[in-house]
Amino acid sequence: MTRPGRRFRTALTVFTACGALAGAALTGAAPASGAEKATRLAPGVAYTQLDIPGAKGVAHAHVLTVDLRDPRVRVDLLHPGSVASRAPVSELANSRGAVAGVNGDFFDITETQHPGVEATGATVGPAIASGRGLKGAVPVGQRFGPELPPGTNTEEVFGVGVDHRARLDDVALEGSVGSSHGTWRLGGLNQYALPVGSVGEFTADWGAVSRVRATCGTDTDRAAPCSTETYEVTLRRGRVVSTAVTPGRGPIARGTTVLVGREAGARKLRELSVGERVGVRQRLVARSSRVPYRFAIGGYPMMTRGKPLPGLDDRTSAVRTAVGFSDHGHRMQLLALDGAPRFRAGLTIAEVTRAMKRLGSEDAFSLDGGGSTTMVARRAGADAVSVLNHPSGGAERPVPNGIGVFEGR
Repeated sequence: MTRPGRRFRTALTVFTACGALAGAALTGAAPASGAEKATRLAPGVAYTQLDIPGAKGVAHAHVLTVDLRDPRVRVDLLHPGSVASRAPVSELANSRGAVAGVNGDFFDITETQHPGVEATGATVGPAIASGRGLKGAVPVGQRFGPELPPGTNTEEVFGVGVDHRARLDDVALEGSVGSSHGTWRLGGLNQYALPVGSVGEFTADWGAVSRVRATCGTDTDRAAPCSTETYEVTLRRGRVVSTAVTPGRGPIARGTTVLVGREAGARKLRELSVGERVGVRQRLVARSSRVPYRFAIGGYPMMTRGKPLPGLDDRTSAVRTAVGFSDHGHRMQLLALDGAPRFRAGLTIAEVTRAMKRLGSEDAFSLDGGGSTTMVARRAGADAVSVLNHPSGGAERPVPNGIGVFEGR
């Protein structure tokens, strides 16, 4: 736990994963923000390092500060091109030409609760890239990751709106399936788990992975058996072209939609016949602000308006990734803890929240941690990004998405 008045220490050199970061001396005391001693990576983008005292020892943090008012910088989702696929953060950043980036939302590497069912590797929460909704949120009981703070849910996101301001909000899926038999609420979009009794939509953004996992577990029990009542309908140009009693796998062509139903949703889909016209509409909507997100990513909130959420875990220390913002959403802070052996004890969520507040964040949001925690950046004159922290697993872990920082609007 940080003592009142304790100052973080900063280093002025941008280290790469190839450098001897764990043994590097951190020099120069600075105020908690450390902003005045940051290294400029690109217009509106600065980098610094901090030592953060915690209950289990000193953690080492890598911090990016992004000025969202600067017209020469923007933020967007990093992803491999499909929801159910993964790649290292450095690969995601280089493929998109990002200046910097960190890993993103929580996910599961291998699905062990349903033997024989292909693991998807997809994330828990909603995802929006370049203004386009990629996926919705799974039911709370189906999520992977640490326990959520009281009062939060899987629809919580951090993102940047079309107004170039960062904000926290819930992102809800609004959609329906309509045919001559009636109109039904759409229960999911490219999700590894669908609500019981619902119909979900899968598009080309999903990828080639099997859709069976979407019908396993329940809204309150992730490990519950897979549903025995399922149905799948494939639409092309708004008409039914095929049906199946179990969800399939393989790439979905652009312009093609696959509807997967379980229980009551499956019974609804069984009413449809080949050749029948079916309309599907969907959008991801910010519940509170109603300002469309240009970019959004799932996780969970730790602090809003300068106040930590009640019930934050202050017992379990780990390597963490977090994002925050200040100045009415015009300044963003990205934090990734170092996973080198001397710092691997990490921080609790409560300690990370206090650290984000001392960095200047007014709102803060937790992203996936542990072996996923990775921060990358492209140094001046370099053609590719370098890994700034030491991933705790010894090498970069492939992840489904992340936050990317780019030059230009």
